[in-house]
Amino acid sequence: MAERLATADDPPTLAAPSFVGRGREVAALSDALARPPAVVLVEGEPGIGKSRLLDEVLTATATRSTTLMAVSPPLRHSLTLGPVVDALRQATVQIKGLELSALAGALRPLFPEWSQTLPPPPEPLPDAGAAQHRLFRALAELVDALGVELVVLEDAHWADDVTLEFLLFLAARQPAGAPSLLVSYRPEELTDQSLLLRLSSRLPAGSTQLRMALAPLDQPATAALVSSMLDSEPISDEFARYLHERTAGVPLVLEESVRLLHDRADLVLRDGQWVRLSVHELQVPPTVRDSTRERVGRLSSVAQQVLRAAAVVSEPAAESVLAATAGLATRSCQAGIVAAAASGLLAETDPGRWRFRHRLAASAVYESIPSAERSALHLRAGRALERHQPPPVAQLARHFRAAGETARWAHFAELAAGRSIDSGDHSGAVELLIELLRRAPLPPADRSRIAATAASATLARREPVDELHHELVRTLRATLDSPDLTPQQQAEIRNPLGRLLINQGEAEAALSELAQAVTYLDRDPMEAARAMTLLGWAYAGPWPASTHLRWLHRAAELLPRLRTTAERRSLAGNRAAALLMLGEQEAWQVIADLPTDAATSVERHDVCRINTNIATGALIWGRYREARERLTAALALADAEDLVRLRYNILLELANLDWFTGHWDGLARRASELAQADRDRPSTSLAAARLAGRLAAAAGQWRTAEQRFQEVLAEANRHGAVHDTVEPAAALARLRLAEGQVDRALRITDEPIRAVATKRTWLWAVDIAPTRVTALLAAGDVDAATRLVRQFARGLHKRDAPGPRAALAVCRAALAAATGEHARAVAGFARAARAWEALPRPYEALLTRERQAEALFAGGHPESGRELLSQVYERLSTLGARGDSDRVAQRLREHGAVVPRLWRGGRKGYGDRLSPRELEVVRLVVAGKTNREIGRILVKSPATVDQQLRSAMRKLGVSSRTALAVSAVAAGVFAEEGDAESTA
Repeated sequence: MAERLATADDPPTLAAPSFVGRGREVAALSDALARPPAVVLVEGEPGIGKSRLLDEVLTATATRSTTLMAVSPPLRHSLTLGPVVDALRQATVQIKGLELSALAGALRPLFPEWSQTLPPPPEPLPDAGAAQHRLFRALAELVDALGVELVVLEDAHWADDVTLEFLLFLAARQPAGAPSLLVSYRPEELTDQSLLLRLSSRLPAGSTQLRMALAPLDQPATAALVSSMLDSEPISDEFARYLHERTAGVPLVLEESVRLLHDRADLVLRDGQWVRLSVHELQVPPTVRDSTRERVGRLSSVAQQVLRAAAVVSEPAAESVLAATAGLATRSCQAGIVAAAASGLLAETDPGRWRFRHRLAASAVYESIPSAERSALHLRAGRALERHQPPPVAQLARHFRAAGETARWAHFAELAAGRSIDSGDHSGAVELLIELLRRAPLPPADRSRIAATAASATLARREPVDELHHELVRTLRATLDSPDLTPQQQAEIRNPLGRLLINQGEAEAALSELAQAVTYLDRDPMEAARAMTLLGWAYAGPWPASTHLRWLHRAAELLPRLRTTAERRSLAGNRAAALLMLGEQEAWQVIADLPTDAATSVERHDVCRINTNIATGALIWGRYREARERLTAALALADAEDLVRLRYNILLELANLDWFTGHWDGLARRASELAQADRDRPSTSLAAARLAGRLAAAAGQWRTAEQRFQEVLAEANRHGAVHDTVEPAAALARLRLAEGQVDRALRITDEPIRAVATKRTWLWAVDIAPTRVTALLAAGDVDAATRLVRQFARGLHKRDAPGPRAALAVCRAALAAATGEHARAVAGFARAARAWEALPRPYEALLTRERQAEALFAGGHPESGRELLSQVYERLSTLGARGDSDRVAQRLREHGAVVPRLWRGGRKGYGDRLSPRELEVVRLVVAGKTNREIGRILVKSPATVDQQLRSAMRKLGVSSRTALAVSAVAAGVFAEEGDAESTA
């Protein structure tokens, strides 16, 4: 038997592993990158070979000269845009001569070393989203100027959100101007909310897309990799099987295990195959951690010091930083780097910059360092990096925190948070500051300042209320429990905490915090005025309107103390919007003097916001012309200033306005697009859902409408937003009344109408009051209905509110109809309809005309009733209210009228197929409902149900209800229901 032992004196030649087992992956990646612009995502567990695959593909496609290479370091708190900034820094020695526009001035905070060459900084933007968008455009311009055709981001699971958003921004550009993206990451490190998941789902037409998951090597590939490291001699099947089982075919674990075997002289060449010396007695380390630590232990003490320093620094570091961290002289450090590199643990990423070849190996070394020594290493690393310009503040915060240097940790963490905020990464800033507040023994003044900054950053975040938001609220409450905070310092925390609680849905707690803060905000009258205005905003809480008004009057008293015209205008606009919500007529006097434009960007943002809020109030009042004028002006400002968030709000209010005024063409599509465009903001998605619910109800899609309104009502209740509960509750109650479920309608409207009465904000009752009155009258409680109408009337006294007054007229007419005063009811409904038409609000006007016709029938005027009802039917059909027009058509038939067939687009006939109406009847027959029950559910007469039932039987060739149910299910006719309804 030929056998050669691998001893320490005669070790086998150990080479770097060859690239094996990835032929198909290379071909797929190369093909995708050959069809730019491409977005390629490569995912895989640690050590699976993502970096090696990318390196091989880039070498094979010869694209390195036009490639921007970025790597995300595994920092506790990722530096905002750090990977992109570092990559551009390394790719760009000098930007002089590049064709950059004035927009590039936005890059100054990221590249202070280029400040002499970059254009002047642009004017600050008050909207965080707009500022971030401008920064992205500037970065993209630099990428284009450098001729970058491919952007590579490795280890994207460690990247900050802003870096990922920049990738999304690049991917969303038109194909002609977009570089390709090649991104690697670990899927197990991603959450469901990770922005990486959007990269492959939102690409413009013409883009190439590839998502690849790297699998472990199989046993043959495992054998090939190990063989490539050992003089290309084969390894035994037993050894290959053993290695594959122990390493799961992960290339990094394989490589490290073979190196350990080599270092320990545990390999033998037997009969032309490499085998382990003692398979059963010597165990191969199961993890990279074990193999790495043993390899490190065999190196010189100097090399070990260098590796510990590199593990602590964790990012590519210059020799001088490694030497200072390790406490070594330069020459000794260089010798240690050479030894560590020779062992395969360190690699040179750039000339003179070193890091661990594998991050798992770095983690293994870091965890092996005793805590006391680790603290000392972090302190030396911090001191070494502190001398760099610009200082890497995020790294410095991490090092000084680990070193126990609280003051310096706090200093650099605040600086890092500030840079994150400047770059739009508010979440990263909040995480840094929360850790400071929870872990660092800070002086009271620092605590209050940091808490206020964290709260402001949270309020500026684009994300919805999430766990980070809740964590900050808990942290701020714990901070307020500190006994050494002065009342002034507590107020500095309570003020933004109140705003956070508003967003979180804790309305009463928010009012409490703001009320306590106001007393101590006198040093800043504008901030005090803002808090008082929030206390005056009747968004929630148990306070009556009079309490909110007192706060608004107190805010007005601060007007003379405000320093600038812009501040006074902002306060006036905020007060006016709050007064509108309360239904105070004086608001319109203030509004008359408010501008629709301003001189500076900051002022234009404020004017845009104020006009949007005023338009929202005008919609509640029913002053639609004023609302449209304000929204049109606000939209122009939002477009000019790139105010993304406000623009969504404006577009939604314009959609609401079009609903009210009867401009329904394309409205469903607009609502869906708005919900998708800003779906991370619950307020936007719920407003779009409310609009979708209205449209579904009008179209007769009762189940869809019910689902939408229940979603909106549940979310509004969760947030304590009283005003937002009123309309969905009224809409759900209308659906229940149509089904004859009077008790459920009353239960649904109980709490919203009680809240309106308690707060005395009767302008909010435009939907709920008529519905509640109708339900009370249907239940036979005329006295309660009369009391409600009187309350409604008193609440509108001396208020020029056309919308609520039209609703009041409906309520009064309904009372007359219920008490048998038919002539008075006819006149009352006519008067109410004219009031709706004057707004204009045609849908409500037509529903009111329908009730007028019913009053005519009840009063013995059938011809007049049929004539009016026919007009209502035609106009509802033209408007697009199909569900209502079907109901009116049925009433016309019941009164002996011939209903004209109006074509609504789509198929004009169904032949032998069941129509949507017949499908509804058959579905309820299958559910075991009687004709009477079906009629009540579908709001149809028993005769109509019988007619549609017989038509369905004829089409399916059956003669009984039982046979109809069996035949319908067997034939799968319900599978066509969605198509039939969508095209009917």
